[in-house]
Amino acid sequence: MTLNESHIEEATLEWLAELGYVLGHGPDMAPGETASERESFSDVILKGRLREAIYRLNPSIPEESREEAFRKVLLHETTSLIGNNRSFHHLLRDGVPVEYKRPDGSIAGDRVCLVDFADVQVNDWLAVNQFTIIEGQHNRRPDIILFLNGLPLAVIELKNAADEDATIWSAFSQLQTYKAEIPSLMNYNEVLVVSDGL
Repeated sequence: MTLNESHIEEATLEWLAELGYVLGHGPDMAPGETASERESFSDVILKGRLREAIYRLNPSIPEESREEAFRKVLLHETTSLIGNNRSFHHLLRDGVPVEYKRPDGSIAGDRVCLVDFADVQVNDWLAVNQFTIIEGQHNRRPDIILFLNGLPLAVIELKNAADEDATIWSAFSQLQTYKAEIPSLMNYNEVLVVSDGL
């Protein structure tokens, strides 16, 4: 058997499944498909999964505040990729700040959690291969994206170790292309991985 990039991708997905990730195939999840989870190829967040996680993880916070938190995650404060990424990281780590009126009329300040860090098993872990993203004139398809509660937190780019021209450095260059051409994905990114299977 000749080793190729798809074998490395399959092995990676098997390993992720053993760790507890649910596996998804990008073409099956594309807009218009039966298992679609997004309206457009430009959507990088799986909004249904994110909204469900916000509601499940924050039952004591009023619905309108949970919706406000959901909207805040989708918005970006600046045009700077690094600034947006840093801002999102704070929301992921500390929760989304919200205010709401208590029954007595006073205002409560609270934080809507995007992830349960105490009991990680209650989170929604999804690994998707070949997830097409179209932004402007750019059409890109990262090898594997790891979603946590619908948020695309990790991108894995794989190359074939048997191919002299496909090195981890070419995978690293591919990630730089993603940053330049599909920056909306990188607004939420926490981890970038390159591998040649070795």
